[in-house]
Amino acid sequence: MRVRTSILVAGFFSALAVRGIAQEVTQPSPPQTEAEKATLLDSLINNQKKSDAAQYLFERIERLEVRKSGSDAQAGEVKVSRVVPAGTGIDHISVGLDGKPVDLTAYRAELEKLERALDWASREGHAQRDAYEKVAKKQKERDDLIDATRNAFLYTYVSNETRDGRVLFKYHIEPNPAFKPSSRAATIFTKVRGFVWIDPSACELARVEGEVTSDISIGLFLGKVYKGSHFMQERYEVAPGLWLPTFTQYDFDGRRFFSSVAIHNRTFYSQYRRVGPPKEALEIIRSELGKSSATTADP
Repeated sequence: MRVRTSILVAGFFSALAVRGIAQEVTQPSPPQTEAEKATLLDSLINNQKKSDAAQYLFERIERLEVRKSGSDAQAGEVKVSRVVPAGTGIDHISVGLDGKPVDLTAYRAELEKLERALDWASREGHAQRDAYEKVAKKQKERDDLIDATRNAFLYTYVSNETRDGRVLFKYHIEPNPAFKPSSRAATIFTKVRGFVWIDPSACELARVEGEVTSDISIGLFLGKVYKGSHFMQERYEVAPGLWLPTFTQYDFDGRRFFSSVAIHNRTFYSQYRRVGPPKEALEIIRSELGKSSATTADP
């Protein structure tokens, strides 16, 4: 259920430590006309899709904190992983709380496994084409969800605020009564309201907070996310012109089949580094392993 829920919200609500957004300022001025607001939102959507695709070229460190409830001060479980795009998938390699390997032998074994995956993904063949077609299909679905947010919500300007010296426009979002979802996944937007913060200089999403306003069914009989569930995400510029998640938080309660389910996770993302497509990433991993570029990994 956690994976399915993440997929549903990843199109828009797709995070480093949370930083305050508090001080109100008066400059720059928010869009004064509907046409100006439409231009800002259109640019935001286009940049969001570009950033969403670009994240599969960057590795990162993820710190997942699992809590029993959203009000728990301490995490019950903490997992830290080095996350590396592997062409047709994402590889998670466990590391210590400091982001460094705990067991060098086990860490090297995971790198060698990643090397084989990247070597396979960088080759041409029927199996690879099929795998990349599935990846492209999922990316198209994500792009469609991002596009849907443009008309799924009504955006009402609230105020100007600052974060780290940058001015943000804060908008209240609520479901647009005229919106007609074109997919089951897009129906989630009809049951969500909240706020978004937009960096007008970059036309990028800086932060989003949302609340589920009525129960959301997941699948036919698989489960349900209950009203009152909450999520938020923060995004920063992690490379020139590229904004990616630095923090996400999900506080979802619901059920799966006949069992209650509670998801109270916080994830911190840091140390973004471009590794590129599989062929480029393969060279980086082989270099870490001390292998020459001519080395061929067994599939």
